Amino acid sequence: MELGRLEYLQALVTEFQATDSAEAKEQVLANLANFAYDPRNYEDLRQLQVLDLFLDTLTEDSETLVEFAIGGLCNLCLDKTNKDYILEANGVEPIINCLSSSNEETVMSAVTTLMYLTTPRSRQQTTALPVVECMLRFALSASRRLSNLATVFLEDYCTPLQVEEARNLSKHTAVGIPLPKD
Repeated sequence: MELGRLEYLQALVTEFQATDSAEAKEQVLANLANFAYDPRNYEDLRQLQVLDLFLDTLTEDSETLVEFAIGGLCNLCLDKTNKDYILEANGVEPIINCLSSSNEETVMSAVTTLMYLTTPRSRQQTTALPVVECMLRFALSASRRLSNLATVFLEDYCTPLQVEEARNLSKHTAVGIPLPKD
């Protein structure tokens, strides 16, 4: 008997919650993040509370789990309903915390997710001063991908005044969030 899409996704969620194997958790979360890429799965993933699963996983110690969770959120937040859910679930703060990851893929997904989550209502949070300071540092990164993405964030999501304020502040404070390792 072939499982339907919802049943298959339910089986993945159940396996993620039931397994004690770190490797199995990583594999399942990678699969769920991949399913999050397809808009046909959004409704099922919402019904199965996968957004909460991804948000909860952002605080895990495993960098790999965090990478897949932020990747899944990044895939899901293009959808307005998912975006609203993440914003209402106070998801911006744990996403901002991913900016301090040493994993470049995690950081790239976090920056992109913040871009997708930026609305007139959420802009104050997604472009808060520490985030803008962080983007200024990322814009100087040796990684072209990260440098380019941070530059787009600064140019398209921040006001010149925010950028100037962050520049002035970083001149007077110790650098906080480290650049990710390649």
